[in-house]
Amino acid sequence: MKYRTIGTDPHTSREVSVLALGAMLFGSRTDEETSFALLDRYVEAGGNFIDTSDNYAFWVDGGQGGQSEELLGRWRRSRGIGDEIFIATKLGARPLAPGTSYIDNPEGLSAKVIRESAERSRERLGVDKLDLLYAHIDDPTVPQRETVEGFAELVAEGTVGLLGVSNQAAWRVERARAIAAAAGLPGYEVLQYAHSYLRPRTDVSSDMFPDGSLGHAGPDLLTYLRADPALTLVAYSPLLKGSYTYPARLPADYDHPGTPVRLTVLHEIARETGATANQVVLAWQLGGGLPIIPLAGASTLAQLEENLAAVDLELTEEQRARLDAAH
Repeated sequence: MKYRTIGTDPHTSREVSVLALGAMLFGSRTDEETSFALLDRYVEAGGNFIDTSDNYAFWVDGGQGGQSEELLGRWRRSRGIGDEIFIATKLGARPLAPGTSYIDNPEGLSAKVIRESAERSRERLGVDKLDLLYAHIDDPTVPQRETVEGFAELVAEGTVGLLGVSNQAAWRVERARAIAAAAGLPGYEVLQYAHSYLRPRTDVSSDMFPDGSLGHAGPDLLTYLRADPALTLVAYSPLLKGSYTYPARLPADYDHPGTPVRLTVLHEIARETGATANQVVLAWQLGGGLPIIPLAGASTLAQLEENLAAVDLELTEEQRARLDAAH
């Protein structure tokens, strides 16, 4: 395993593995025995960065989520895990009632919700401190200053370490960080957005993003990342839910003329290296010029082993140039 430091404050910054493990379906679609085996193998391989959320996985049973955090809490207790394992969680998108979702009934980002939801997450995980806490989705109904101050209070109290943000417009992230900086408060330092080798159309509207997707790391976010050394991108869905192995799974917003061109180059380099397409994608993210930590889930040990092997895959500069130039 390889490691990198996230965060700039020496009191809260941490050294984490360059490949994070997504626990979204642990305790729901992925049963406890399998989940524990995946967690054990990841840690055995040197991994120490696990990602979850307070709303995972509400859509499986129509509830409010919490299964993933609860499973991680049971695993921690059964294995005697302490603060050597870095666990990130999120709040803001938990449905307030069973049968609803983050579209029509989210918990939001008020100071009250931030405090109460963080406390529930600490209880489920069985920790005194949340290593990294994200604002999962935006909440335009709450003044950004209230959200910024709500998160900062938890950092000051020592119940939260680093702060992160996901699925928000880059200008909203920068505005929140500016508010925090002007007040001398900790701000978002970790960005979690969808990012992979294939590029989606971001103009496709949805219930959550009527003007087009804000959940992908597009040009605005990547140039922001390049310009600010305090930031790290945790790239979720780097393998597009198995689409590189099973092309029929590729989401509709990737159906455009650039996709076949990039896939052709990707598979050429996979053949050259003797690696899988998934491994080339992860290696491309890991060894590039931007501070990117791929966040990859797994439902089988074989999938996890494939992902772990990508950490040691070294692409040549010529191969990287070809991958980057394809469009």
